Formats: sequence, structure tokens, C-alpha cells
Amino acid sequence: MARFFKHCIVAAAILLTACQEGGDAGDLLGQWRMTGSDSRYLSFAGSIVEFRLVEGTFLMNEVFGNFQHVGDSLFIHCYSIYGGKNDTLNVEQGFGFKPFDNIRLKIDVLDNDHLTLSKDGRLWSFYKY
Repeated sequence: MARFFKHCIVAAAILLTACQEGGDAGDLLGQWRMTGSDSRYLSFAGSIVEFRLVEGTFLMNEVFGNFQHVGDSLFIHCYSIYGGKNDTLNVEQGFGFKPFDNIRLKIDVLDNDHLTLSKDGRLWSFYKY
């Protein structure tokens, strides 16, 4: 139970920080589902990004980070709430975004419904849901 409250407090602090910074997610705002996957989701709000890995209706892992959208580039710095290896594995292996604490991606497509990211010849596609 204590871990749950710790998780809630950290998440609330991150979200409050995003509001205080006045960050605007712009066209990234909202929830995105990885194309071809029923388990990988990204959410953007303010200057906060959330990586979610779900199985069925169960949340298996979530990782938060700060992001910056500059031109056609997306910069993400993730934070591990519990300091666990699963957080890094979720982002680096589950999503394929590396390194965990300094992700740099190119935005190839960003419109109301589609987001395509790339790095070193690899593509990731998402759709808004």
C-alpha cells in the first residue's frame, strides 16, 4: 500500500511541475497507441510523457518523463519511479527507444490522428485513440 501512495505522490508532483512550467504538448497532446500493438501506449500532456505497457485490462508498467518538441525533433528524458530495471526495459525494449535517460527521435508525421517517429532507420507509428 505504501508503494501505491509513493507512486501517486511522485506522479502528482510530475504533473504539477508540468503545469507550473506552462508547457504545451501542442499536436502531441493526448493518448497514442502503437500501431500493431494492443499493449503499448504513449500519452503527452504539458511537458510530461507517459509510457504505458498493458496486458488485457491490467497496467503492467508505466514510466514518466519530460519531453521537448523542437521542430521535427522529440527529446525525452525518462524517470524511474521505483528505480527498477523494469522501467528501463519497458522503454528500451518494449518501445525500442534508447537510451532511457536521453531519447532523441525525429518526428516524420504528426497530425490529428497519426504520429510517426524515427531514429537510425527505424520507424515507430502511433495513432490517437
